[in-house]
Order: sequence, then structure tokens, then C-alpha cells
Amino acid sequence: MQINVKMLEQITLVELAGDVDASTAPSVQDKVLPLVLSSNSKILLDMIKVPYMSSAGLRMLLSLFRQVTAKDGKLILVGLSEEISETMSITGFLDFFKTCETVEAGIEALNQ
Repeated sequence: MQINVKMLEQITLVELAGDVDASTAPSVQDKVLPLVLSSNSKILLDMIKVPYMSSAGLRMLLSLFRQVTAKDGKLILVGLSEEISETMSITGFLDFFKTCETVEAGIEALNQ
């Protein structure tokens, strides 16, 4: 699992590459959680290079979502694979998240 964090003005872009499962979800959460501790944070989670996400990954996303929204922040998921999107839809997880196809669309959505 590769995790790259970039600052784009007032937006934090987190690029993930690799599977998000029971062995990698904790490291993703450990890396992203400190970024949401400030209020009004804007997090863009780029998942274009994430081919697979287990239930542990879904739980991690929901935990991040709750912590971001508790601090009046925003979290947008970018580039979900068809399989991940379908799983999130079936489980009801998509109801919690705003998603975008591209990083550019995500940046635009966060700046609104």
C-alpha cells in the first residue's frame, strides 16, 4: 500500500495505491486521521489506484467520514472502481460519501 499526501492550497489530497484490506486499512487511517484533526478540513481521497477494498477498508472509510464531519470538514472519494462502488452502494456506504470521477472534479466540489 502506497500513501502519498499532497497539499493543494486548502485541500489535502491523499493518493492511495494498492488494496485496502485488514492489513493495510490501519496504516491508511493512521496516515489520514491526523489530517482531519483540524476543523473545516478538506480531504480528497484519490482511490483511482485501489483495485480492492475489504470490509475493514469500508469500516476505516466510515470512521474517517465520521471524524471529518464531526469537525465540520469535507471528505470526497475520487476514482472508485466499479467493484468498490458497487459494494459501497449495496452496503449503503455510498449514502455517506460524495464521490467524483477525477481529482479535478473533487477539487471543484470541495471548493464550492
